[in-house]
Amino acid sequence: MNKHPHQIVPVILCGGSGTRLWPLSRTGFPKQFLVLSGTASLFQQAIKRANSLAADDILVGDTLIVTGEEHRFLALDQLREMPQVTATFLLEPVGRNTAPALTFAALYVVEKGEDPILVVTPADQTLMDGAAFTQALQQSVRAAADGSIVILGITPNKPENGYGYIKHQGAQGINSEFIVTQFAEKPDLATAERYLASGDYTWNSGMFVLKASTWLKALAHFSPTILIAMQQAFSQKTVDGQFVRPDQVAFTNVFSDSVDYAVLEKCPGSAFKIKMVPLDAGWNDLGAWDALWQVSEQDGDGNVTHGDTLMTNTSNTFIHASSRLVASVGVSNLIVVETTDAILVADKSQCQHVKKIVSELVKLKRSEHILPRKVHRPWGWYDSIDEGARFKVKRIQVKPGASLSLQRHQQRAEHWVVVKGTAEVICGDKAITLTENQSTYIPLGEVHRLSNPGAIPLEIIEVQSGGYLGEDDIERFEDSYGRS
Repeated sequence: MNKHPHQIVPVILCGGSGTRLWPLSRTGFPKQFLVLSGTASLFQQAIKRANSLAADDILVGDTLIVTGEEHRFLALDQLREMPQVTATFLLEPVGRNTAPALTFAALYVVEKGEDPILVVTPADQTLMDGAAFTQALQQSVRAAADGSIVILGITPNKPENGYGYIKHQGAQGINSEFIVTQFAEKPDLATAERYLASGDYTWNSGMFVLKASTWLKALAHFSPTILIAMQQAFSQKTVDGQFVRPDQVAFTNVFSDSVDYAVLEKCPGSAFKIKMVPLDAGWNDLGAWDALWQVSEQDGDGNVTHGDTLMTNTSNTFIHASSRLVASVGVSNLIVVETTDAILVADKSQCQHVKKIVSELVKLKRSEHILPRKVHRPWGWYDSIDEGARFKVKRIQVKPGASLSLQRHQQRAEHWVVVKGTAEVICGDKAITLTENQSTYIPLGEVHRLSNPGAIPLEIIEVQSGGYLGEDDIERFEDSYGRS
């Protein structure tokens, strides 16, 4: 092995809501946690790719995952399916875009007395050619060792007007590292066609490689207010196992800005060297449903299907069925996405506008943009299978050894029926054990807790009754997961 190998730390930026992939992607379950291809989520794919960069001269350190407080258990559960990966979660109390997120990671490693090369990648992209990705990232790591900022530029294959562009000039050295001369915003179609014809532009992938110290120096030079505010928030951090939290009030006061706007776009022509390494690996940021259709395996009529579907005289159409049969007759160029509580039908050419539907849901104060019907929790999940005036019915699964918080509700009572496994129930000053086909009643205002002491998942049917059945009617007294 090289006597002085390059020490790298993968940084997975796991924010964003993926509104254009509604109704599968929700605020509480965004697209990076969805399994859209293969058997792994986009988040898991990103971690796997970043941890595949080891070479004779490259050592891969523990992964840093920057995500929101509300998504920590989603991320932790999916990480547990990858036992070979060791990671620390840097939890943002509110979203402040990518510049503060990267600064959080840089401050964390620098405080430990280290200055590794950070390999920074969003958690919501897909790549078809893993070998090409690994080669380009390893090249980028070596190019960043001298203090350069290195961006992965995607070789364009069409005049795309939904991406930002990077303008570059002549390759430097034998590894085809280009000098970045300009960043360009998302262009109109005519400008995108001109960019493609010139051969001087690549798409901005949002992936970049640089030393932690390089980022902090560049941020201090170009956007010092962000650095100062982040230093203050980080100095008052708390550490709870794998979770690192900045001070909530101080972090909320940090200016929200992207890595591109805060630093990268200001680097060309400055003292900070910025390079581009081209990446031709079947990259797609899956920004909309038509993008997923493009990267999925299509049948002879150009159709892509998931779930229970039937098609007749249908072409160039994407259908995703989550919970029931979806049939199509005599249609083309459609996107149809069915979930338990919402169905999307869109012309494939209009997919970028799905986010307008989400905006309308927000304005109308509806809940379909926030959570799906089946909601994952650190202890398991619940599925709201029916509701009406003054009642709601849930199917609840609790993992072996897990328990809900010790809690009470001020506006509802609950009936529990065990359908699988064993339940330990605390209700007031009583503790009881229930098995299959047994039930209990939790009166309104009574302190209670549900636990699974068994070796198999516990499933119950919960019937709520009362004047208000919202999820915010929970007063927690004890909790194993740090929830207030």
